[in-house]
Formats: sequence, structure tokens, C-alpha cells
Amino acid sequence: MSATTDKIKGNWNQLKGKVKQKYGNLTDDDLTYAEGQEDELIGRIQEKTGESKESVKKFIDSL
Repeated sequence: MSATTDKIKGNWNQLKGKVKQKYGNLTDDDLTYAEGQEDELIGRIQEKTGESKESVKKFIDSL
């Protein structure tokens, strides 16, 4: 399991607010998280923001 996955699983409610601050165009629906769907979540963020997958993961890991 990656560090990004661990962060998402452990602290998603706290991380969600910080992600919304950085990427203001994301909605609560975009940030709906279900365990085991970390890659789908990152893909939705990537699609909405135009950021690379690596950039999104790096941001989440930095939180």
C-alpha cells in the first residue's frame, strides 16, 4: 500500500478540506471516498483540475 493510500484511508475527512482549499472547483461529490477506490478518487481530482496523477499524489502526501 502506498503512502498516498494510507493518508487517504486514515485522515480523509481532514484531508478533504485541504484538497478543496487547493482545488476550489472540486465538489463534495468529486471528493466522495470509498475504501479501496483511492485510484478512482485521484483520477476524479486529476480530471477536474488538469493536474498530473503524480502531482495530485504528491500534494496529498505533503499534507
